[in-house]
Amino acid sequence: MTPRDHLRQLVEELPDSEIPTAERVLEALAGQADPLRRLLDSAPLDDEPESEEERALVEEARADRDAGRLTPHEEVKRILGIP
Repeated sequence: MTPRDHLRQLVEELPDSEIPTAERVLEALAGQADPLRRLLDSAPLDDEPESEEERALVEEARADRDAGRLTPHEEVKRILGIP
């Protein structure tokens, strides 16, 4: 039995009450394998106050969203040349 198979077996044997805990632990482990995730998790918090300009831009973006003025994700990827 491979280690991955053993993990699957352990998960299958867990009582339902322990599944959320196991899920959180495995998600944390998976996140630690991603270098970008580690970098973002260790980045300092942005504690600078929001400027009036930033506030206005956020309100404009929310108004665009609420009015349906959105660009679909696939279109953004096409514009940026991302496959």
